[in-house]
Amino acid sequence: MATTSTKGLSITPNALADRLMPLNTAPVGFDAARDLPASFLEFLAPIHAALTLRQRALIARREAALEEAHAGKLPNFLPASVATTRAWGIELPEWCSDQRNQMTGPADDAELVVKMLNSGAPGVMLDLEDSNANTWEHLTIGIHNVLEALAGRLIYFDKKRNRTVSIQPSKTVLFTRPRGLHLHQAGVLPGELLPASLFDVAMIAYQADFGALKHPLSFYIPKSESADEALWWRDLFQMIARAKGLPADAIKCMALVEAHPLAFQMEEFAWNLREHLLGLNLGRWDYMASLIHFNLENPEWALPDRNTIPHNVTFFQNLRTLMPEICHKHGMLAIGGMTALYPSRDNPELNARALAVLAEDKKNEASCLMDGAWTGHPDQNEIAVTQFPAPNQLSARPKNANPHPELRPLPSGVGKRTLAGTRAAIRTVIRYRNGVLNGRGASLLDGYMEDLATDRIYRLMIAQRVKHADKVEVLDESGKAVRHTPELVDDLFDQELDSLLQENAKQSGNSEQTSGQAARLAEARRLSGEMIRRGEFNPV
Repeated sequence: MATTSTKGLSITPNALADRLMPLNTAPVGFDAARDLPASFLEFLAPIHAALTLRQRALIARREAALEEAHAGKLPNFLPASVATTRAWGIELPEWCSDQRNQMTGPADDAELVVKMLNSGAPGVMLDLEDSNANTWEHLTIGIHNVLEALAGRLIYFDKKRNRTVSIQPSKTVLFTRPRGLHLHQAGVLPGELLPASLFDVAMIAYQADFGALKHPLSFYIPKSESADEALWWRDLFQMIARAKGLPADAIKCMALVEAHPLAFQMEEFAWNLREHLLGLNLGRWDYMASLIHFNLENPEWALPDRNTIPHNVTFFQNLRTLMPEICHKHGMLAIGGMTALYPSRDNPELNARALAVLAEDKKNEASCLMDGAWTGHPDQNEIAVTQFPAPNQLSARPKNANPHPELRPLPSGVGKRTLAGTRAAIRTVIRYRNGVLNGRGASLLDGYMEDLATDRIYRLMIAQRVKHADKVEVLDESGKAVRHTPELVDDLFDQELDSLLQENAKQSGNSEQTSGQAARLAEARRLSGEMIRRGEFNPV
């Protein structure tokens, strides 16, 4: 068997040594040679040897950039380079020229995957990352579902209609989002950690039948923080292509801009990945979390309650107009973000509000010259698609576009900072973490589909209010300022946990089941509070 060792590689990088949330680890008794696809380790070995240490170096650079930001040296645009001064472009293939809506959801939910692929959406992104619980069980189910979907074989059983539902033929483009470069996979190779991105992409590409695919194998790159990281992904795709006997550019991708530093390096990132890249996407909720994280030391960046921040707030809008200009300049698509408010077939009032918000949000993105956006529910597809010109807006370029707009405009005069908002944030992070402990990477909470991005935003907002308690005014219902000390926040966590436990007890008549649920809620409360106290705000 080919060796997979990278001599001297520590199994526990410093950033992981004291982390609260456990690594995704293969189960006890796992034998890679027996339990992974035949000859996969031989396929994996050279890729692991070439790219794992580079992943560690890139993560270290991320940590250094964040430390610099907290010391006052914030991200900024790079000097002029071949990427920004040379005339270059990609030839967008016809099969993905129309991506006016991309439906997204966790890959481990076969029913949702089939429904998304049958929704008529131009694109579907199957998620192994933020909305898919990062455990071995859910990862392996997700990878299996991705492979079955790529082959057109995925099915689910519809209990209401007592029938099996399969994927219907369509032109829908299927993307897979692997886990981000910051995550690791343990337990596959004894004593070593694999980059989770490498493992996910390699597992799918190794098993996919490239000759039977209706379009090139396509991925959605998450959580990048610099243009140099694009080179890592380029080399991953090209090493896999060579190992499979395919052209170097056989694998295609889109990439999310959801970290503040990358907003200043989009053009350079695209240049580095130009043989594979089809477009960029504004992952706005993670971007908001990253924006808070990089400005955490600045009290002027203490954001208001999340749901009082308008979708067209300036720090989004400036990036939302810059991205299409960069993309269209080079022939790529620019895709907008996810509308979090979810439609409800059981609540007509909520449903009408959710769809109205959706239409307004997508119309704004279209006016910024985006070519499409994301949704998470089949009922949203038609409304989203109709907001964007068909098939795209590649030829649309504004006159006198500013290549370096202000990407950190202060959020002054926006929304409200309230004690009720703090409570809502605490309640959400407890329930979200409870969902994770129950194997859910995304949960529908108070009409919003919340995943890891929302959890990060809320934990960071709470941390801001504590860190800057003497400078940031947070008001109670009577308009009185409430100083957000660690003790106050701890008490609010306990109060919200008690409220959730009481609600849970009323809803469940099974005492044994209630006891187990109560224990998980208490653990969710402990983990959420401790992550804030320790300053663990990276997306894990």
